[in-house]
Amino acid sequence: MRDYQHVWLRADVIAGLTAGTVVIPQAMAYATIAGLPVQVGLYTCLVPMAVYALFGGARALSVSTTSTIAVLVASALTALPAHSVDTAAHQVQAAATLTFMVGVCLLGMRLLRLGSLVEMVSPATLSGIRVGVGLTVAASQLPALLGVTSDPDDDGFFGRVGDVLGKLESVNGPTVAISAVCLVVLLALRRFAPRVPGPLLVVAAGIALVALTAVEDHGVALIDKVPRGLPDVQLPVAGDILDLLPAALAIAVMAFLETVLVSRTNRRRGEPAIDVDQELVAVGLASLGGGLTQTLPPAGGLSQSAVNLRAGARSQVAQLATVVLALLVALVLAPVLDDLPRCVLAAVVFVAVIGLLDATDFVDYARIDRAELWIALIVAAIGLTGGMLVGVAVGLVLTLVLVVRHVNQPRVRLLYPRPEGGWTTTPPAVEAAPPVGDVLLLHLDGSLYAGNARPTADAVLAAADTAQPPARAVVLEAAAVHDVTVPFLDALRTMATDLEQTDSVLVVAGLAPDASAVLDRSPWFRKQHDAGRVQRTVEEALASIGPSPAPVVGDQP
Repeated sequence: MRDYQHVWLRADVIAGLTAGTVVIPQAMAYATIAGLPVQVGLYTCLVPMAVYALFGGARALSVSTTSTIAVLVASALTALPAHSVDTAAHQVQAAATLTFMVGVCLLGMRLLRLGSLVEMVSPATLSGIRVGVGLTVAASQLPALLGVTSDPDDDGFFGRVGDVLGKLESVNGPTVAISAVCLVVLLALRRFAPRVPGPLLVVAAGIALVALTAVEDHGVALIDKVPRGLPDVQLPVAGDILDLLPAALAIAVMAFLETVLVSRTNRRRGEPAIDVDQELVAVGLASLGGGLTQTLPPAGGLSQSAVNLRAGARSQVAQLATVVLALLVALVLAPVLDDLPRCVLAAVVFVAVIGLLDATDFVDYARIDRAELWIALIVAAIGLTGGMLVGVAVGLVLTLVLVVRHVNQPRVRLLYPRPEGGWTTTPPAVEAAPPVGDVLLLHLDGSLYAGNARPTADAVLAAADTAQPPARAVVLEAAAVHDVTVPFLDALRTMATDLEQTDSVLVVAGLAPDASAVLDRSPWFRKQHDAGRVQRTVEEALASIGPSPAPVVGDQP
């Protein structure tokens, strides 16, 4: 606010009210995905949004909740013991406890400085989660769109689709007609008039239809009554904390990732860079506030933030304007929402998740990295069959496998002389034998740690064993090594010892003075240093080795 310009105020207020016409109906619809009353979504547009506006660093981000979070909440509540959610009130309490636990997890991640680690989650994992969530949410809205009852015991994509297919004979005609009109309007507005608040338009039309006609007498179901007023402050249910902790961790990771990704996507040039630590704190505090006021876990939403940005939002004052609009709905307009058909909210959700079903990423993975393609497909398949919480967990494990596979690769390459002088790791136009006679020149790409030290040592020894002519010496250029580790020292000792057994020597060149000083604390390395096996440059290393011995002339046996 120190840099706030008063000319931004009008744009921020208009943008916040415009975004609110999308955010509020969408958040209410997302609450139904989680199996919660619509007012839980409305409440998510109050305290969590206000808290993020005060602590968040993304200027145009709109924070309520997302379809991914709603699906994960639904999975978490389904997995609770039956006695924890035996009534609607208990289910709301359990959801609020889950939201509070998400906040605790996010703040714990900040204390442990895990923000950068969480950001290492593979894009393929996120692609798989998006497809799994999109299909799961779409299937969950089919009963409301068609006017048939849903079986609460059917979980997952295939179970819900199968349940709907078995009830096609009982489809309600007026409900289908309303659903079809809403879907066409929403899709047309998204395609041809993206600035028009489609969700608000169809919600208002649906309420007007019920108020002016007797359409509900023809089997069109309405949402449950929305209580007027603000949510009560409730403490977490202690008995559910341990049961909800695994789900809270998964949701915390997804809420953080979605918020940071959307923040960076919507950041204008010239605005401050997104600080992941600040986002952890902001979303964590917003979740704590939401947990005390009966909301879903908050996260930055892509579609609503895009509306916010297009409408001209310049700061989080825009989100405070959205909070004021949500407050007005809760205090004044809540009874009006009682005339809202369920199928209208289902249409809003259905169109909102269509954007998640994009095959472009999968095509790119197939062209560039098949391992990423398989991860995306596996995560999506597990999410559709075993539940999205399991899919997220598997995706995180597969991401870790990819990261470990990458960093555990040998970090050594051949070193070649440049025609104009100096050295390079770029091979010459014509591949040749080792570039300097019987001396093998190698370059270390960086520091070594426990995972890649042994593979790197093995790669060096393999290169020496296969060199033609046989390597009389190996020069290891280590200018890129800045962090000295015990595995690095052990790798050097292994290489030197094994090379000595083949009458070869290891010479380390180019170590930074600081790194060399640390290594000199080791008696073994100091002995190598004194023996001339540690040199400042590659040229000095070659000079210390000396020219190749002249071949022996004489009778041969």
